[in-house]
Amino acid sequence: MPPNKKIKAVEDLVEKLSRVTVAVSTDFSGMSVNEMTALRRHLRDQGVEYRVVKNPLTERAADAVEHPEFKELLQGPTALVFGYDDPIAPIKTLVDYVRQNRLPMVLRAAAIDGLVYKDAQLTALATLPPKEILVAQLVGQLSSPLIRLASALNRPLQGLVTVLNGPLQGLTNVLNQRIAQQRSS
Repeated sequence: MPPNKKIKAVEDLVEKLSRVTVAVSTDFSGMSVNEMTALRRHLRDQGVEYRVVKNPLTERAADAVEHPEFKELLQGPTALVFGYDDPIAPIKTLVDYVRQNRLPMVLRAAAIDGLVYKDAQLTALATLPPKEILVAQLVGQLSSPLIRLASALNRPLQGLVTVLNGPLQGLTNVLNQRIAQQRSS
């Protein structure tokens, strides 16, 4: 590769790595050109980018953006998935597409917020529910103790109302019976 092309490639990678929220490393060996094209098209439709990279150039770009964790993603022939919004969505999209189309692709690792996730951790990330559901579950768990506390504080008042209401109900029943008797006589 001529030096100008390498410089341009590093600059392009620097731009991408400085914006990504997640980068996923894959081994694309064994995939046909048609499979690769279909995968790229599917990912692009989801707002995710898929690119085969040269490891030395990517290492330079990682150094330039001061994110050494991106270097851990590079091993052998490497293609990177770049996600720019929700960090989990690109992983789920990629895993689902690979599984549905039975592609011979191997996901190696993912870099999110300065941390690298591999193997079982990467699988766990792919099975996480969407962010909105996680937030809803967290809100539910945080509000549950407050609801139980309010219920516990309200129970004595409900008991008092029931105790005080008993004689009034009895009096109401007696008065209703008297009124019915007077109307019938």
